[in-house]
Amino acid sequence: MKKIINISLGPESENYQTETEFMGKKFFIQRFGTDGDLNKAEDFLLQWNKEADVLCISGIEYPAGPGRRKGIKHKKTKELLELCDRLRMPVATGETLNRVSQEWSIRNIQFQQGNNFFNNANVLFFSGTENQTLARVMSEYTDNLMFADPLIKDNIPKILHSLKELEAYAGKTRGMLSIIPIKKLASSAKRIRALYSYQMEKALEKANILVIPHKGFYDYLDMCMGQQLEGKIIITDTAYPERVDLLSRLGADMIIDTTPRLIGPVVEDVVIEALMIAVFDVSKGRKMKSDLLEIISEQRLEPRIIYPFEKNKRINRFAYLLLPLSQDHLKKVKAVEMISSFLPKSMNTVEKLMAYSPPFVYSRVRGIKSRTGVEAEGWLLSIGETLDEMQKHSPEFTGRKILKAAEKAKQLGAQIMGIAMLPRNMNGTSLEVGKYAALPITTGNSYTASTALWATAEAVRQMGLSKLKDGKILRAKAMVIGATGAIGSICSRLLATAFEEVCIVSRNMAKLLSLQELIQGQKPGVKLQLSTRAERFLDDMDVLVIASSKVRDSIDIMRVKPGCVITDITRPMIFSRKDIEKRPDVLVITGGEIELPGEDLEMKDIALPHGLVYAGLAETVILALEGRFEEFSRGTDTEWEKVKEIYKLGIKHGMKLSSISGIDGPLSEDDIARVKNRALKQRRR
Repeated sequence: MKKIINISLGPESENYQTETEFMGKKFFIQRFGTDGDLNKAEDFLLQWNKEADVLCISGIEYPAGPGRRKGIKHKKTKELLELCDRLRMPVATGETLNRVSQEWSIRNIQFQQGNNFFNNANVLFFSGTENQTLARVMSEYTDNLMFADPLIKDNIPKILHSLKELEAYAGKTRGMLSIIPIKKLASSAKRIRALYSYQMEKALEKANILVIPHKGFYDYLDMCMGQQLEGKIIITDTAYPERVDLLSRLGADMIIDTTPRLIGPVVEDVVIEALMIAVFDVSKGRKMKSDLLEIISEQRLEPRIIYPFEKNKRINRFAYLLLPLSQDHLKKVKAVEMISSFLPKSMNTVEKLMAYSPPFVYSRVRGIKSRTGVEAEGWLLSIGETLDEMQKHSPEFTGRKILKAAEKAKQLGAQIMGIAMLPRNMNGTSLEVGKYAALPITTGNSYTASTALWATAEAVRQMGLSKLKDGKILRAKAMVIGATGAIGSICSRLLATAFEEVCIVSRNMAKLLSLQELIQGQKPGVKLQLSTRAERFLDDMDVLVIASSKVRDSIDIMRVKPGCVITDITRPMIFSRKDIEKRPDVLVITGGEIELPGEDLEMKDIALPHGLVYAGLAETVILALEGRFEEFSRGTDTEWEKVKEIYKLGIKHGMKLSSISGIDGPLSEDDIARVKNRALKQRRR
């Protein structure tokens, strides 16, 4: 049986001895902690030099940057490493395995979890200097890095936010701080201590990933004992069972141990390295490092992932840009509401000023949980610009604000951002924004089209004025105005699957003929009528879908038949409130609202009943739950296949059509029943 002795600069209280087997060979492993006493570590090295098969020394703190050993200035630490080099047997320091396993762990998890797990994550390093390799690799996936080194090591109330800042701090700055007793000065100042606590609290709150070094683990953890770790991902190395238990009690969702577990008991990376040296007969000297790298590569060591509560639990992150439709929507912002209550006549001025406000967070969104088990959380952002104000500014003005909102979303940690439907004069803006945004953008048009027709079908069912043929096809006539547009063509194809007769209207007859051929190939039995003039067949329609705002002056609501269901998906809408009030026997809807899955949804009021969201926001949530961080709906383009796909994904994740919306919000069954009764009275006349 081979003997491995681990001499650690860590606490003596964590000493152990164990027998295990690795690669068919038996080993006895014993750890001796020295509580940081370098002289004691030297004594242990000399004592076990001839008694052990492999020695290992752990707990040495290496400085940041390349040539880590060369950067060590502490005389006694240098002497200890020089002694290791003079001994007759190989001495593992764990430096090689630690560096490689940290890099491999992050890359492996990123790949295994869909190549997007760490994208835009907010990562707090309690010590960037001790986890520099991990920080460098993590920086390839996110810019949202925070380093608490100055705050923890020197009591300087400063969080670093880049590798460049960390390198500067670890170099000249730390050298200067070693001369000036700033830690003692800072710890004695109440205001600085308060600022210290505040900075740490905000960093912990913002971070969704915490990187905690093995050495000093409990001291680091003490700094966040005031806050639960609920929803956090913890990255550490050599996660002993008692450490895992503590993290679990504090509510951590996921624990990533970068030290590979090759044997039963959890041991430090230096012991794993020693096992490799013993099994593969790695020789001492310059070749030891390259030999170890080769072995590590061949072994394909996997990181250890622990889920204390739900196996494979994952929380994906999104942002959605809300556009206030009116001054009433602006009043949802607390500051605006206060101003309007004191100065009600100032709202016109407030609306103009808000158009110049920088992007801001309107609400956090938590508690979304798919029936698959995946969760999503996010942020509702606003640029404060109402639709009326957008008409007064150039598309470039609003486009620049949306790009800034995308930057903010990325900094918050979002992996995808959705944009509410823009006015017609800004059709190209969302496409341009998608090209230059800091993260993938989806316009929500695919699910908006799907949900609009979903809501239309439900409205027709509730009205009950059209009968079914063969239990599937409605004996009714539907018209799509703007049928050859991106959304209009989708609506036409969807209606053709549900209605006996469909009339498609557009100014371009050549495009209409192409659409006719496409629909008849998809649904040969449907009766199709083509027209370049909506008013020609308007009087006879049971359902009217308006997908183009160009017909604003040519559609007369007084001409439609009683009981007609009108779905207006243009923004701004074709019909005003006054128009709709003229025809109480006609049901005008704007689409449907979606109920998000999850029992404990947290979200501020968005002018809908709690738990209900607009289709565009629902599309963003669906993509987040699915882990599809991509430009799903681009610009104003809407693809047939994507409409079908997002509908199926919505069903998969538990999205429900909860309500049908009118111009003033969700319509109740009583609202629809009143329209139906008036329509029936008009038809009897």
